[in-house]
Amino acid sequence: MSPPETTVEMPQPTAWPMVLALGVTLVFGGLVTNLAVSVVGLVLALLAAVGWWHQVLPVEQVEHVPPPAQRAAPILPSPAGVEQRSHGQGGHRVRIPVEVPPLSSGIRGGLVGGVAMALVALLYGLLVQRSPWYPINLLAAVAMPGMATAGTAELRAFNASAVLIGTLAHGVISILTGLLYAVILPMLPGRHMVWGGLIAPLLWTGFLWAVLGVINPVLNARVDWPWFIASQIAFGLATGYVVSRARPVATPQTAPRR
Repeated sequence: MSPPETTVEMPQPTAWPMVLALGVTLVFGGLVTNLAVSVVGLVLALLAAVGWWHQVLPVEQVEHVPPPAQRAAPILPSPAGVEQRSHGQGGHRVRIPVEVPPLSSGIRGGLVGGVAMALVALLYGLLVQRSPWYPINLLAAVAMPGMATAGTAELRAFNASAVLIGTLAHGVISILTGLLYAVILPMLPGRHMVWGGLIAPLLWTGFLWAVLGVINPVLNARVDWPWFIASQIAFGLATGYVVSRARPVATPQTAPRR
């Protein structure tokens, strides 16, 4: 039976996207809490993916709703011309910035910043913990909950799995943060080195300290926060310098109008 012509076809409401979002959140939340949380999140995400898939395939599920009582008036074309303004002309609104660093500079900056941060962490390990492996083992505790409760001697010892996981996590996070620098720094008012080298590291360190103190107090107690702040500032200064020194590229609004 075909639907009446007076109805409007709309996608059928579904809760699967929200279930999928919850599942993904639990998967990552389990990395700093308990493996069981990640397992539950993975099951929810898979169920939601299958359920959402069946909402659209093989046949899209729709519902027919009555049209609104009042329709908007049709838009009539105007014969009047549009005045074109050039950049810099008085009264011209321009999306700022007109030039941005390329995303490749963010990747390079993230890698350079990651090395600078690793050097500070290595210095902390050698001077304070008498071991170059302590910082990377502690970083791996984010994905290996057992490392957070490990003894000091174990954290100072070489652990191949922890070194591999910690290095991979450090590299990925450094590159992603470098890309954020390339996107966000041009939007901030001047003094990019101050924003990227001091303000941003202090902001995300404060946020991480507050969150980690609630999610994983044991790991939070093991972090030497003054040294952690120093490593973040080293990352921010190195990354901000590379991004700010990159040759900028023009944004789309500078392209000539046809």
